[in-house]
Amino acid sequence: MQRLQEIGNRIRQRRRQLGLTAVATAEAAGISRVTLHRIEKGTPSVTVGALMNVLDALDLPFSQLDAEQPAMIPVAIALAAYPQLRQLAWHVPGATELSPLEAAGIYERNRRHLDLQRLEPHERQLIEALDQAFRRVHVPA
Repeated sequence: MQRLQEIGNRIRQRRRQLGLTAVATAEAAGISRVTLHRIEKGTPSVTVGALMNVLDALDLPFSQLDAEQPAMIPVAIALAAYPQLRQLAWHVPGATELSPLEAAGIYERNRRHLDLQRLEPHERQLIEALDQAFRRVHVPA
């Protein structure tokens, strides 16, 4: 039951992140608002089909439901916290922070220079979050 509640919370967070109402999301998924409410509460009586329709409506991959925490993108990305990004951003004079769009562009243009073996988990999460937000950065997980 705990896991279903976590999945429901993740779905609710994604819906709110997108600025969608429950009614609009339910309509887009072809389900009732009550069914969406049950999914977001983690009620075990909903069908897998209804769950998948909601995921499609929210453009939320099934693989992200099991994440411990949703991937968050900081407003300002501190280069000191992301070693490989810091190396890739050598050409940005005096920069200590980047916007998410700037970071996504740097990762995208320089992905061939990433050392995937040494990529720290929090930096991999940042790359995945930027990929989802901007649909650009493609680094194997």
